[in-house]
Amino acid sequence: MDIVSLSISRSMANVQNDVQIAMLSKSLDNLETTGEGIQKMMEASVMPYLGQNIDISL
Repeated sequence: MDIVSLSISRSMANVQNDVQIAMLSKSLDNLETTGEGIQKMMEASVMPYLGQNIDISL
């Protein structure tokens, strides 16, 4: 192989790597945002008074 083709293939590999890292970073940001939303929903849905009393009539 000549130096030009090696340089081009290495440059393309670097670009692919940079794109993959950027996509992973964006995906992690989205997961973090989703996790925060789920946490807020769970905190809002907590009703501590439910299940403490049972009414039984026979």
